[in-house]
Amino acid sequence: SRTHTEMPPKKEETTERLGAWALGRFSNRLKVGIVGLPNVGKSTLYNTLTKCAIPAENFPFCTIDPNETRVNVPDERFDWLLQTYNPKSIVHPWLEICDIAGLVKGAAQGAGLGNAFLSHIRAVDGIMHVLRAFEDPDIVHVEDKVDPIRDIEIITAELREKDKEFVDRKLADLMKDKAKANSNAATKKEWQAEVDTANKVLQWLEEGKEVRLGVGVGETDHWTTKDIQFLNDWMLLTAKPALFLVNLSEEDYKRKKNKFLKPIHDWVQSHGGGTIIPYSGELESKLQDMTEEEAAAYSKDNEVPSALPKIIKTAFSMVHLIYFFTAGPDEVKGWVLRKGYKAPQAAGTIHTDFEKGFICAEVMAFEDLKDAGSESKVKERGRYRQEGKNYVVQDGDVIFFKFNVTTKGK
Repeated sequence: SRTHTEMPPKKEETTERLGAWALGRFSNRLKVGIVGLPNVGKSTLYNTLTKCAIPAENFPFCTIDPNETRVNVPDERFDWLLQTYNPKSIVHPWLEICDIAGLVKGAAQGAGLGNAFLSHIRAVDGIMHVLRAFEDPDIVHVEDKVDPIRDIEIITAELREKDKEFVDRKLADLMKDKAKANSNAATKKEWQAEVDTANKVLQWLEEGKEVRLGVGVGETDHWTTKDIQFLNDWMLLTAKPALFLVNLSEEDYKRKKNKFLKPIHDWVQSHGGGTIIPYSGELESKLQDMTEEEAAAYSKDNEVPSALPKIIKTAFSMVHLIYFFTAGPDEVKGWVLRKGYKAPQAAGTIHTDFEKGFICAEVMAFEDLKDAGSESKVKERGRYRQEGKNYVVQDGDVIFFKFNVTTKGK
């Protein structure tokens, strides 16, 4: 019996370690914002993305803000499903991207567009930092000299400053509620937990660290499950995942060389790591003004592929979005889902009735379907699964939902 008592509870806890995906808004409608100082190439990138945007008429009854655009997420698996099923209707998975007005030094104190800028960042779920690494005498840099390290330092310092301000205010509000919170044991415990988290976060920010780096990075996590519960409520700016886009001249992009690439890489590595994608705004603008055939020929002849597909795919997975597919001769559709969602919630993205009356999900992993070649072959191989309500949907699952709704919903 001793060996039995010493077995897995602890081991199970270690496998339960939360990843970076645990931070952030749990929704299927997540947005990514393009952020940078003025004149770094932010709007050029946004405009090239807008040119490959999905037309607004594809989203009836939905107002799309002028500084927001929706782009299809390129995916080879989706393309394979289209070839295999040749469906009458096609619905791509998509991502919403926002252009956030240029930030300047002192924004946390209201400089430039200041607070408006920071409230726009609060509304997005992930940040794409555009860093200028090209010289151009006709495009003046707001800080007079091209220096991407200084630029990212300015932006991250402003975001940390705003978060400190928020947590300070939160602590002040909690202190005002102290007497009311202490009226019974349960509220007192919850109040104390929030105060402890706020103090812990404040100390972390004072040390110059970003909130996102406290979970899923390194050997151990700084934030507990309870901390994360409060953090997801507060939606702090430095809790948002970040991607670093380095804007090069077309020549440097082709050479894959630029004096700033190594310093940027070193800075990102020493600040918790992250994905860096070099691209050329100059090239992307040029390609968007060509026909598809001309752009393909230009990219091939000059050995300069567009970086947009990689930027879109990376931004999509950065905010912990995945997609599952429904596929058949009538329609192939990629459904966007927040990582960590279970089968009934996935069914609910198709229709609320599917979630209410969820019976089971019939699931094939995309790789199994591709490998077998057809649904019937997947079944023959015993790889077609029936999953219940606790099944966590995986990226690329091909799903058929069974549901039963007996009560009439309002």
